[in-house]
Order: sequence, then C-alpha cells, then structure tokens
Amino acid sequence: MPRFLVGDELGNIKSVGYNPTSPEESKLVLKTLYDGTVTGRTKSIQKLALNATEKTLLSAAHANGVVSIFFLNEDDQLELLQEWKETRIKSDQSFIGLATSGSSVFSCTTNGALLMSTLKDDNSGVSHKLAALPSRLCDWRLSGDCQTFAYGGDEVEVSLWDTERAFAPPSESSAKGAPANSKKRKQSDTLFPGEIWRAKNVPNDFLGLRQPVHNTCLTYLSPSTSANQQHLLAGTRLGDMRRYDTRAGRRPVAVLKGLGKVGGIKTVEKGFSEHEAFISDQGSNVYAVDLRSGNISYGYKGLSGTAISLAASPSHLASASMDRYIRIHSVVQLPDKVGQHLDKKGTVLERVFMTTIPTVVVWDREQDNVPVNEDEQEGEDLWEGMKNVVDGDEKA
Repeated sequence: MPRFLVGDELGNIKSVGYNPTSPEESKLVLKTLYDGTVTGRTKSIQKLALNATEKTLLSAAHANGVVSIFFLNEDDQLELLQEWKETRIKSDQSFIGLATSGSSVFSCTTNGALLMSTLKDDNSGVSHKLAALPSRLCDWRLSGDCQTFAYGGDEVEVSLWDTERAFAPPSESSAKGAPANSKKRKQSDTLFPGEIWRAKNVPNDFLGLRQPVHNTCLTYLSPSTSANQQHLLAGTRLGDMRRYDTRAGRRPVAVLKGLGKVGGIKTVEKGFSEHEAFISDQGSNVYAVDLRSGNISYGYKGLSGTAISLAASPSHLASASMDRYIRIHSVVQLPDKVGQHLDKKGTVLERVFMTTIPTVVVWDREQDNVPVNEDEQEGEDLWEGMKNVVDGDEKA
C-alpha cells in the first residue's frame, strides 16, 4: 500500500497509508511517528526529505531554524540522530528547500542561506559547509543525481548551479567557472561563481511593459547525464507554468498560460508518467497537466482548502491542505497521443482530518503493492479479448 509522511504546524510527523482492500470504512491508516507538540508552533515543520537506502533517514526543517535527522526503525518510529540550527535564518524567514543524499542533508532558506550538513559514520556529529545564494527565494530543488540544484523567487530568475562548485572556496569556484572570453557583459547576465545557467525574462507584454518575475515553485522534469543540460518547470505568481531547456537558451521553450486559476501557482510536482505534472494554485484547485499540450488533463473535485504540498507516487497522489485534510487521489495514465480523450479522470479516494494544519507531505518511496480489484481485472481481461478478436478480424 502507498504510504506518505506528513509534517504539521505543531512539529508532529505522521504516516498516512492507503489500503484499498481494507474492510474498514476508512481505507487510510494514520500513525504518529514523532510527537512534537511539546515545542508547539515554534518547531512547525516546513520541509521534509527522505533518503531510503540501506536505512531510512528522514530530515525535517523546523520554523525555528533547526534541522533534524531521524532514523526510521523497524518499529515504525523515528529515532533522533542529530539536529543543528541554521544561524543565518531570521524570524520572518523560512526554509524553502530540503534534500538528502547519502548521509548529507541540504537545506536552503528564503534569504539564500544554503547549508550542506554531513552526518558522521558513527552518527556522533555533523560537519557543515556553507554557501550564499540570492535572497527572496521561493523554492529550491536538488537534482536526482545531486550534481546540480535550481532555485527561483520574487524578482529572482530560475537559476541552475553546480553543487560542488557552490560549496567550493570563492577563488577555486571562480577559477572553475571563469569564461574563456572575458568580454564585458551586462551585470544582469553575469553568472555567480558556481552558477551554470540563468533564465531570462519573457518579452514585454502587448503594451510594451516589463512582465514581473515571481517564480513561486519549480521542479526538475527529467534526469540528465550532463549538468549543463536540464529540463525545468517553474510556476509563477501570474498563474503560468514556464518550461525551460537549458540547452535551448535562457527564455522558456514553452509558457503554459493561466493554469493557476486563483492567485497563481502554489506548488508543482513531476508525475511518474513521462509528460505528467501536478500543480495546485492559491485557491482550492489541484490539476494534472499534460506537458505535451500544456493543457489541464483533469482536476480533482471536492477540495475546500489550498493544497500547500503535493507528493506523487507511481499509483497515487497525496495532498496536504489548509483545511487540515490529507487527501489521497487516484492517478490516471495520460493518453499515448496528444488530444486523445481520457475515459476517466482522477478522483479523491480518501481523506483524513489531521486536527492540525499539515504543512508538508512526501512519499516514503516504498513500491506500491496495491492489489487489483477482481471485477476491474475481469473487465480488463474482457477488453483485451475484444481487442484480440478485432485484430484477428482485421488480419483476416
């Protein structure tokens, strides 16, 4: 059964499992893994990141600037291994990025304080490396191979960086990234040491006015063997989605207009299908988007609060909303060809009330072992048989 991990405004960490074959009225199993209510909202969880390798490590970034790393044991409980404080964060700032790789934890704040913390082999301590990025950031993501990271923000263009060079000493990083041709360039086009690529704003509107830059969220679309060749998808405060190919130039290769119906795009997550992405806006809308056409494939009905966090698994989507519900959504396979009609659309399968506002949800990365309903399987077998008969008639 798919399982998701949830952090909330009081610092709790819970698991939500979905079992469609359960005889109970509710198919959801809610369990508290870590009780953080003692500290209250001062340690509200802002980001979660999971590293499921030989042993499952879960990292959490808290509102008071503390980052914790836990071990998820066989009894499904979290054991605190280490925690440390990001001293550069202020009370009016927050964590907008958290990622794990091996025994290292990467965290980033709205004021551009980037930190790489590495847990020692015996869990006895943590070593840190610091880096500084632009301020007014809204989202930060680490690539799947950890070679690069990307960010965007309020009047901050989407930018791609080399992870190793970002943490290198200034002189060494500058030498590695020094351009072969030292002609003068505009200040806005000059890359920082460690920066690989930076987006350029879209052209002025039909009145000749500059369009504001406000990237609210972003994600990597596909893995790449080259750090310089990345596909990125960014959501904006205007409600548009901008798709970037760093090989094709600095401006978006596609602008998907008006997908965020209320207040712009809140969050975006890449789906497990090749051309699939899930987005939410500042209202109560969650959509599945076909990136080939740039259109909304389907939306989920019955939401009454803003989905502030989304997590996709191969078979389901989870959303954490301001109305204090965690919802499990079905996912529909996109058609093979653009424009083909979908026979069915995604729906809200189950929901559970959390009593406190959930702030972030992540998939636990365990493979979904969801039994197939016998009636559905029988229907699929019948359909396959009908297709075989048609194919045989055509060949005859």
